[in-house]
Amino acid sequence: MSTAKTAVLLAALTALFMALGALLGGQGGMIIALLMALGMNLFAYWNSDKMVLGMYGAVQVDRHAAPGLYAIVERLTARAGLPMPKVFIIDSEQPNAFATGRDPEHASVAATTGLLDRLSPEEVEGVMAHELAHVRHRDTLIMTVTASIAGAIGMLVNMFAFSSLFGGHRDDEEGGGGLGMVGGLAMMVLAPMAAGLVQMAISRTREYAADAEGARICGNPLWLASALERLEQAAHAIPNPTAERNAATAHLFIVNPLHGGGMDNLFSTHPSMDNRVAALRAMAAEMGMTWNVRAQQPAAPSSPAGGPWGGGARRKGPWG
Repeated sequence: MSTAKTAVLLAALTALFMALGALLGGQGGMIIALLMALGMNLFAYWNSDKMVLGMYGAVQVDRHAAPGLYAIVERLTARAGLPMPKVFIIDSEQPNAFATGRDPEHASVAATTGLLDRLSPEEVEGVMAHELAHVRHRDTLIMTVTASIAGAIGMLVNMFAFSSLFGGHRDDEEGGGGLGMVGGLAMMVLAPMAAGLVQMAISRTREYAADAEGARICGNPLWLASALERLEQAAHAIPNPTAERNAATAHLFIVNPLHGGGMDNLFSTHPSMDNRVAALRAMAAEMGMTWNVRAQQPAAPSSPAGGPWGGGARRKGPWG
């Protein structure tokens, strides 16, 4: 059902894009718009992961630099039957995580220092399992394509606005085509809004699927449920300046990194946290599991040796 819904939403977004191109330039405009979208998708396919990781200053780690985190990812990867992804840590107080990469063979998972400091090892395992579920489902590629098409729609709207500003539709006005101009102005407002809504709907659909698959990978839905609740609370209290400057990347994270992003469910990139947690708890009940008290407890403060995640003294250098 989740895959079918995603396919329908992608088809709707593509249809909107093609219709917009045809409206702007007829058949020729539609072809140009298609070529532009293909070029953007090809660039994003090969470079989006590097761009996002660089944007957030992510530092790649191995089993020596972050043995606890690396061991968790390695164990979950083997359980999921996936290739070992690259593991990154982001120096950010806001607890959060995301996955990126065009396919499982070129995947990366990233966690913030805030997440590693605040969650128990069980909760971290739930979060990493969720991100590996995105890798297994190739959600990173789906969302890259979605973002590219939505971005292309925005570019077409800007082109229309530019041509209108410099008299591109003067002939229509002189010939009584005022209705066409009104329709064009409406398109400038409604097309990007519609594209954004479809993009958000796809993101929310993939989050539900990743929650369910991640719970199966880690073996305990309640670990992820507990992590999600604590991440949601902390994300609202602790800002992420980089995410605020690059709001288009918000859908990548396991919880919305933007302040106020959850005020309106219609415009949220993530599903309701209450619904996500309820689904995971129902899944746990079906598996005969009870609430894990240990997973609710915060992780012990990092020791001078770097706690379970680092191999040496915790210092600013490796993360910045």
